[in-house]
Amino acid sequence: MILPAAGIDLAVADSKTLTARRREAIAALLLANAAVRIGLAVVSVERIDEINILRATTEAMVLALQDLGTPVDLALVDGLPMPRFPLPAEFIVRGDACSASIAAASIVAKVHRDALMVRLETVYPGYGFARHKGYGTRAHLDALFRLGPTPVHRRSFAPVGRCAGVRPVQPELPFGT
Repeated sequence: MILPAAGIDLAVADSKTLTARRREAIAALLLANAAVRIGLAVVSVERIDEINILRATTEAMVLALQDLGTPVDLALVDGLPMPRFPLPAEFIVRGDACSASIAAASIVAKVHRDALMVRLETVYPGYGFARHKGYGTRAHLDALFRLGPTPVHRRSFAPVGRCAGVRPVQPELPFGT
């Protein structure tokens, strides 16, 4: 996400500290603001299982940056340094608590992901996706063991592998790939 140089008049904050309603309101305002550049990307479950969650996260970030439609000089990334990040970046632990652009991006991403999970509830009823939003809550794990994994469950996530009766294998790739 690229915010206007003059800033924005929104009380953005760490998305985890905001209610769902507040996140949705802020995301709607950000999406409606022509001066705000937003890039979104989703990486498939199959891709996550293929390359691992860390590499898939990096891939999604790069795709989201490309989706901005404008080149960036520096990416601000919430979290620890990522090996071989393909762009100049500054990694900020708890960045969504101290950077308006990271907080705004986190809000838009969480609202987008939550909406995807609500839609998945209609495709896979009984799993509670609309409630737990895909997080490994007790209710989600209970539904997973009761109903079995769906195509949107990561096989490399140990509880999913256990319910599917397979030992999940997280690929270990050399650092250079």
